[in-house]
Formats: sequence, structure tokens, C-alpha cells
Amino acid sequence: MWMLVQSVEYFFRVLNFLILARILLSWVQPHGGGNVTRVVYQLTEPILAPFRKLLQNFNLGMGMIDISPILAVFFLDFIRKIILSLIY
Repeated sequence: MWMLVQSVEYFFRVLNFLILARILLSWVQPHGGGNVTRVVYQLTEPILAPFRKLLQNFNLGMGMIDISPILAVFFLDFIRKIILSLIY
């Protein structure tokens, strides 16, 4: 059971790291970049797109500031806690 808990923790830690990397890459290379940038965007877009769409539907956009990564991190933490509570 310990290994399963550690795997869940690791998985969500990697997702959070990828979201943070995407935020930083959007500041450094806002119009694309190399293979690493492309991979980070491909891995995080399925997570961030629903939150971006939700914000658009409710007209909660902040102009040039994309707050979908913040919502995604909070949601992922919520899901992580639910999964861990089910494991225990």
C-alpha cells in the first residue's frame, strides 16, 4: 500500500511540475520553442483546456492573465486527496 501511495504522490507532483514549467515557458518562450516546450504543452493542455473553457463560459477571464493553471493545481490537489483517502 505504501508503494501505491508514493506512486500517486509522485504522479501528482509531476503534473504540478509540468504545469509550473508551462507557466515559466510561457514567460520565456511565449511563441513556441523547442521539443521540450512542445512536450510540456502537449502534456498539460488536456488538463488546462477544460479550466480555460470554464473561465470563458462564465466570463471570468482576467484579460492577459491565464488563471487556468491555478485552478488546475487546486483541482489536482483535491483529486489527489480523494484518491489517497480511498487508498487509506
